[in-house]
Amino acid sequence: MPEPQDDVLVQAAGLTKVHRAGGLRAVDGIDFELRRGVAFGFLGPNGAGKSTTMRMIGCVSTPSAGRLRILGLDPATQGELIRARIGVVPQEDSLDVDLTVRENLLVYGRYFGLSRRESRERAGELLGFAQLEDRADAKVETLSGGMKRRLTIARSLINNPEILLLDEPTTGLDPQARHVLWDRLFRLKQQGVTLILTTHYMDEAEQLCDRLVVMDKGRIAAEGSPRELIDGHSSREVVELRFAVGEQEVMAEKLRDAAERVEVLPDRVLLYTADGESALAAVQQLGIAPLTTLTRRSTLEDVFLRLTGRTLVD
Repeated sequence: MPEPQDDVLVQAAGLTKVHRAGGLRAVDGIDFELRRGVAFGFLGPNGAGKSTTMRMIGCVSTPSAGRLRILGLDPATQGELIRARIGVVPQEDSLDVDLTVRENLLVYGRYFGLSRRESRERAGELLGFAQLEDRADAKVETLSGGMKRRLTIARSLINNPEILLLDEPTTGLDPQARHVLWDRLFRLKQQGVTLILTTHYMDEAEQLCDRLVVMDKGRIAAEGSPRELIDGHSSREVVELRFAVGEQEVMAEKLRDAAERVEVLPDRVLLYTADGESALAAVQQLGIAPLTTLTRRSTLEDVFLRLTGRTLVD
């Protein structure tokens, strides 16, 4: 691995994690770099190795092999120094429900060694950032799911971290709460905080991430910006054609020359093409009349499903 540059915060080369129980290779020799000020996302189905990679970056799991450097430090021997400079937002909220919103922040500040005065100042700033000033003295158990998530993120920022790790930050939130949280995270990035996140939401990855890694079975299947991934692994547009039950395979065979790639699903046929209107014209010329048609731009979800498959993973 080359020597780290000043703006490279995380470097991994041949990073591997083998679980002792059963010898499962959860992460299988992956390489990546994460630069300062970039929002970096890990995408992948369940069991792909995303959370395991995040735990290694967060210094709570030791790599089995390979090399990992975080902020120029070795997590195997300097984990405490690294943890003092990062923030972690776990998938499940771990707030103290017996304390108030403000007290959750104050206690966490003391955990990081902040003085009482520093803790109070930071708590005040973060209550404003999280839009929770009016709930500062409320017990956590009275908060909505979106408020709890914002408080969890605020708490993770108490030590002014250089890197913020977010594991599925908006899982379980309604659309309004998700958009509020996206706004808070975008503001953090503008302030120079480097974000590393896992998500199952393709729109979230496209909204928040400058660069993405798609993982499958412990390995990196692709890496790039959202636009680069779409351009490299899908077409510009997708035409969705719905037919009566049982007709998909026959129709897909007739349509094989109407697009760059044809995919058969249980309820529809997808045509991947640079020009949706031209593809629909070709469908009409063949005398094929779908029940419904939809032309849309290609998305990260198309890339994700092409790289990792459509089989359900428990």
